[in-house]
Amino acid sequence: MRAIATNLAGRRGASLLFSGIGFSLTQGEALVITGPNGAGKSTLLRVIAGLLDADSGHFALHGEDELALPVSEHAHYLGHRNAMKRELKVSENLEFWQRFQASETAEGLSVDAAIEAVGLTGVAHLPFGYLSAGQQRRIALARLLVSARPLWLLDEPTAALDKASDKLFADLVRAHLVQGGMAIAATHQPLGLEQVQTLELSGVHSTVADGQEAWA
Repeated sequence: MRAIATNLAGRRGASLLFSGIGFSLTQGEALVITGPNGAGKSTLLRVIAGLLDADSGHFALHGEDELALPVSEHAHYLGHRNAMKRELKVSENLEFWQRFQASETAEGLSVDAAIEAVGLTGVAHLPFGYLSAGQQRRIALARLLVSARPLWLLDEPTAALDKASDKLFADLVRAHLVQGGMAIAATHQPLGLEQVQTLELSGVHSTVADGQEAWA
């Protein structure tokens, strides 16, 4: 599987935030998008996820047969918000996402196993709103595990996490990559990941670490 962006441009209102963005990922690879506030990191991630229309350019997933695959069916998007109902139990929230994002080709972890994987064994019966901000973010990460999708799109994924949880997050992403997954993350902070491509958005000039350059 490959993820390919070609000459992507995106706007916020009337303002062009970036243009000419191009990159390519294959299985086991990750891209980290950096840059100051307002440079377009979240906008770019939402364009990739199909939540916003690109001003120009194209993003596509291709399977081993080179046929295009729908991003909506093959990607997890984790935004600034955790996308969980506060009044529902942790287990009920994860069970919903497990059903809603089920894959026909691969199974994710059980709800209990996913909760254990993010280090929160014993909270399944609690309402999501009872958890601390850091615990809520870790349960949001567990959502990535209960259904198997190859591309993770992560917007500030370590927000509200402490140092120990930062390491847990990095370990989850590494395991996903080892299993042949891909990840694209927008962040202000180091994610503890090695050997990844980086794309810096500055509002003027954006540079991909492998030497490709794009203008924004």
